[in-house]
Amino acid sequence: MIELDGTFGEGGGQIVRTALALSTLTQQGFHVTDIRKGRKDSGLKMQHLHCIKALQKLTDAEAEGASLGSTELTFLPKPLHGRSLSIDIETAGSITLFLQAVLLPCCFADKPVKLEIIGGTDVAWAMPIDYFREALVPQLRRWAEIDVKIEKRGYYPKGNGKVTVRIKPTVSRNDFDTFDTFWKKLQQGPHLSLTEQHHLMHIKGISHASKTLEDARVAERQAHTAQQALSKYDCPISIRSEYADTLSTGSGITLWAVFSKNKEDIDVANPIILGADALGEKGTPAESIGKTAAERLMKAIASGTPVDAHLADNLIPWLALTAPGTVKAEAITKHTTTNIYVVQKFMPVKFNIRDTTITSSI
Repeated sequence: MIELDGTFGEGGGQIVRTALALSTLTQQGFHVTDIRKGRKDSGLKMQHLHCIKALQKLTDAEAEGASLGSTELTFLPKPLHGRSLSIDIETAGSITLFLQAVLLPCCFADKPVKLEIIGGTDVAWAMPIDYFREALVPQLRRWAEIDVKIEKRGYYPKGNGKVTVRIKPTVSRNDFDTFDTFWKKLQQGPHLSLTEQHHLMHIKGISHASKTLEDARVAERQAHTAQQALSKYDCPISIRSEYADTLSTGSGITLWAVFSKNKEDIDVANPIILGADALGEKGTPAESIGKTAAERLMKAIASGTPVDAHLADNLIPWLALTAPGTVKAEAITKHTTTNIYVVQKFMPVKFNIRDTTITSSI
């Protein structure tokens, strides 16, 4: 049984989500204490419970302490079998944070998986669904076919957004008797090697808002301000504006910059994509939201690295699975070091951080 300290690093739900993903894949049980102890509302939240419930449905796993507000959890996994699953988080709980726990093992299921998830698509303290689809998922397509469809947006506090994720694995964990033999198989395939930014090819984005803000042209104003700020770059820039029927009023903008070693083509097998975003806030002008997102992207570009700070922490489990590997990040966050802590509990892998370059080795 792997023991985890829930107060390590950022001390939030990241430890639980990453542990659930790796526990299911490696088939090792874990026990975590002091979950989200430093938070105002400590313990498991609805989003975490739905992660656990989803993995139980996919694997028949056993869980003790899986209740709202629980600060302790024991999880005993069983082999995962691909199937279709519908999940309603019931609140504006983040769909992308839910996917941090579920997507990784599903990428190595024995048959295709279809996930229909209802919850928050664009909420605070979580990557927006557009960032997930445009910045993170392209990196993960090295190991599985992944399609993400945004059916409906959901803002805080009522959520009710809907996302459909279809996953077609190319390697099944169930085909291997032990995790070690499965891991050796992965090491024969693609490795993560993202160390240079190379040539900026284009910048794209999506500026979105609820239809209640359409008369105020919030989405267009966010997009226009971001486009103006980014116009200093000598590349095509395209930021789309859209509105949606939502239960709660909200807005946001996600931007991503695509780079390539070759000025003529973009390498989809080894993509280089930096992302940035900003979420609308009541009382904050739409122009400020667009400017904030653009400034965050410009900061990532100015770093000269091929991996933005938030992408780096999401790639840590994958960097371990395909060790050796290297990524050079814009910055090292607490989420990154927290994920390294959890990964090293489940796998005999070593991480070395030099400045902002992260290297995994066995």
